[in-house]
Amino acid sequence: MKKIRCPKCNSYTIFDETRYEPGQRLVFVCEQCNKQFAIRINPERQAARNMGTVIVVENAFHFRQEIPLEMGDNVFGRFVRGTGINKPIETVDPSVDTRHCIIRVQRAGNGELEYILRDAPSGTGTFYMNQILRNQDRIRLADGAVITIGATTLILKATPSDPQ
Repeated sequence: MKKIRCPKCNSYTIFDETRYEPGQRLVFVCEQCNKQFAIRINPERQAARNMGTVIVVENAFHFRQEIPLEMGDNVFGRFVRGTGINKPIETVDPSVDTRHCIIRVQRAGNGELEYILRDAPSGTGTFYMNQILRNQDRIRLADGAVITIGATTLILKATPSDPQ
């Protein structure tokens, strides 16, 4: 199931993306504001650029989410319209700042992908494996790393990479 947001009123529409072919264009009408908008199903392009994923564990504040990572800084925080983050988390958790933590994806000297975590800084702190990060801390993450921001748990799903 995939959840998409209306560009006008920010309400959600949920649909089963597995029922559609790659490249297919879907048109939706928002149930809240009647805005018509379209998306294109294109998982092949995402797979080609796959740099790993952060899984947001479902709790009382939000649904389970999978957020794909990109090379460079991936800035995580609570979604608020107009913020300058590139990896928003759809949550009503007030303890998650609008700019909370950063996961940097880069290539190491051997060509393998590496993931570096740091606090943004945030008001409530960023925790790696239940240890709070100081502002100057930079933590190298491995597949399955558990990150906590506010009452929200993130799990890194790293991608094995071929050296380039």
